[in-house]
Amino acid sequence: MTADGVLLTDGLLERCRARAPQHDLDGSFPLEDLAELQAAGWTAALVPSSMGGRGLTLQQVAAEQMRLAAAAPATALAINMHLVWTAVARLLHDRGDRTLDFVLEEAAAGELFAFGVSEAGNDLVLFGSTVRAETRADGGVAYTGVKTPVSLSPVWTRLGTFGLDDADPADPRIVWGFLDRGAPGIEIVEDWDVLGQRATRSDTVRLDGAAAPAHRVVRRLPPGPNADPLIFGVFVAFEVLLSAVYAGISHRAVELAVQAARRRTSLRLGGGPRSDDPMVRRRVASAALLDGGLDAQVLALARDVDEQADHGGAWFARASGLKVRVTETAKAVVDEAVQVGGGSGYAASSELSRLYRDVLAGAFNPSSHDSALSTIASAVLGPVGPAA
Repeated sequence: MTADGVLLTDGLLERCRARAPQHDLDGSFPLEDLAELQAAGWTAALVPSSMGGRGLTLQQVAAEQMRLAAAAPATALAINMHLVWTAVARLLHDRGDRTLDFVLEEAAAGELFAFGVSEAGNDLVLFGSTVRAETRADGGVAYTGVKTPVSLSPVWTRLGTFGLDDADPADPRIVWGFLDRGAPGIEIVEDWDVLGQRATRSDTVRLDGAAAPAHRVVRRLPPGPNADPLIFGVFVAFEVLLSAVYAGISHRAVELAVQAARRRTSLRLGGGPRSDDPMVRRRVASAALLDGGLDAQVLALARDVDEQADHGGAWFARASGLKVRVTETAKAVVDEAVQVGGGSGYAASSELSRLYRDVLAGAFNPSSHDSALSTIASAVLGPVGPAA
């Protein structure tokens, strides 16, 4: 590892880039990418060196995730979900909360953590659940319901998830716990057949009484928004690292637009390169202008997490706003790049075509535009008051 936190060599990234088209074509998981990333220490990047990891900061990891996403977006997005859990565990650890230290220890030992949060039809996201959590006499919790999508489906070994325990209707609780892949009652349904980000293998996970032992039950929280550090960590780490992936896609789109402008020629310009065409120059410049602001936004918020900045109640607005700005900007950049690339970019084999499909997924990752606006409105205007 270099002094600036670089773990991913140019050679590793180029090999991931070379494999990405085939994984996109057949929807296969990039096992070779994962093996190289693990060998480089990437899955333990956020684990403190004292616990066997690489000790990188969230800011350093976000910067590297941009580079990985520019090479292989689906690989970056898939490994992001493991990195989110290690980021949450590191955030808690750095603030004196050892609840998730086992995540750091096991990540250093090679375990892979999946992010079992999303549920179809659950627009409350972290603050409600369609999955039932049944607390057992021994303190363990059995989960029954469906989580989808869940990335890393062929390889994850641990599933961090939650469900609703409403055995006491007067005191319902959202219960967070971690399941081992081998626990009875876990079924992975191989149904990930989508437009873009295909190699993430974000298959459905069905839970039928799958139990987390008592020592892996980490929170029992009331439904609805709350300031628990775990919720803060999950929300902010997810949005920062997700934004890093889409920023990386944007960076690569600018590179491809420049290459296309220089490669393509124009009879109207006497056979000269289209990079001399004022309109092409304008499109490339517009893409670069938009793209140029992404790194500062992502890395600044990641640094604030690392340095434990006090944004008070504005943290959720800042994180959701970052995600929406970055994903929507990345889409606009890719749109410009596709125009510069011309008709060849419409071919299924084109990298720009793949980036175009991959960047669309950003709109479906939380927070949505509408959700972010609601969060930001509450932060700047306050909660909605009683009806007049």
